[in-house]
Amino acid sequence: MNRQLKYYLQASLIGMDLFILNLSYFLSRIFLYEIMNENIPESFYSSYFLFWLLINASWIIISFYFGIYNEKSILHFETFTKRSAQVYFLWIVIMLFYLFLSREFKLSRFFIISTITIFGTGLIINRFLYLSIKKYFRKQSNLLSKVMIIGYNDTARKLESYFEEEGLNMRLVGFVENSENVSELTHHPIFPDITKTIKVAEDLDVQEIFSTISPEQNHYIYQLMKDAEMKCIRFKVVPDLSVFFTKPVLIDYIRDLPVLSFRSEPLEDIGNRVKKRILDIVVSALVVIFILSWLFPLLGLLIYLESPGPILFKQIRTGKNNKPFYCYKFRSMRINKDADTKQATKNDSRVTRIGRFIRKTSLDEFPQFLNVLKGEMSLVGPRPHMVKHTNDFSKMVDHYMIRQFLKPGITGWAQVNGYRGEIFNDEQIIMRVRNDLWYLENWTIWLDIRILFLTVYNVIKGEKNAY
Repeated sequence: MNRQLKYYLQASLIGMDLFILNLSYFLSRIFLYEIMNENIPESFYSSYFLFWLLINASWIIISFYFGIYNEKSILHFETFTKRSAQVYFLWIVIMLFYLFLSREFKLSRFFIISTITIFGTGLIINRFLYLSIKKYFRKQSNLLSKVMIIGYNDTARKLESYFEEEGLNMRLVGFVENSENVSELTHHPIFPDITKTIKVAEDLDVQEIFSTISPEQNHYIYQLMKDAEMKCIRFKVVPDLSVFFTKPVLIDYIRDLPVLSFRSEPLEDIGNRVKKRILDIVVSALVVIFILSWLFPLLGLLIYLESPGPILFKQIRTGKNNKPFYCYKFRSMRINKDADTKQATKNDSRVTRIGRFIRKTSLDEFPQFLNVLKGEMSLVGPRPHMVKHTNDFSKMVDHYMIRQFLKPGITGWAQVNGYRGEIFNDEQIIMRVRNDLWYLENWTIWLDIRILFLTVYNVIKGEKNAY
């Protein structure tokens, strides 16, 4: 899709939503004056003005934080609508949270409910208006670019699906491929004989040709490039990298140089790392202040009375980029010489009575919120292993060390899927690594929040591997 068109669409959507938001605010003020016959005293104007600033600032911050208006979101109506609903409800929570904390009694409750309701209705109207705009663009022949694909292979089929999903101003008219290479049907026509590509393109008034066959695979593509330019038809090559690589690759650019990488890493983006760090700091600070502040002396006393010694168990574990750090836990075992080499096992004689309870309820992990505040760990990520186990497992499992690209977490995708605790066979560590790598490649802030809620649910429900 035309890049400038995307920018205009994004700007229009942002403007439409902010217009509806402010319209809902001022209509509610009018209702307050005219319908409810309520007059706002002069001394209350500052409260209404602060509320106006808050609703605008919070909507802008939350919507950009969760990427409502980014390209991937706006090109899919379902995704765009779902994210809009999520942000809208979070926006309401922030409004109510502000009113509760500020003890703001000057604002009319009718005014607040009216603003929220009108804005929600307006968002729904905006989303359907956006859908109408997309359909309008697709029907405008002067804005539509007809495209054709040379070749009918995996790359061509993937390109076909992209045009159907994201091609706001593009319409695929069909494929051109030699008959002997076509083994399945498609709902788009397949024109035989690549040598007749230009004639077919002229007959169908095609403006762009995308070739999924590289010139190195078929030298006639060079001739087609020249012929297309002579007919004022744009010619583009979509390389099929499976010729050179046996697994999917990602392409990025450093200025004009293409850079290939073997996996997506959302947390390479600084903006995503900032989002994750904000979540880490906010949640861990709340836990330390409101839970660990009283839990530490209480459990500390119980631990010491049963087994004199340090309250906290500190162990060197491997962190991000394989750098070691001290991981904190409430001590759940008697002091022993095997602590740095041997995992806890079922019915482990080293575990104390209070230790068995705090391990079963995961209370022993709470000091790791201090590791999170220090920046050594994250709330969610691959669980940190002992140095010895990292060395052992890295020799057993392919791609094991890739999990070390991330900060280790208090909980993780592997843990909420049942792969936590003692590793008693090869399958356990293989599946744990597989889940950790999936998390690395598919991270979103919503995935972190989902994992946190699943972790709390699993703790309440009880986990068989927690011992």
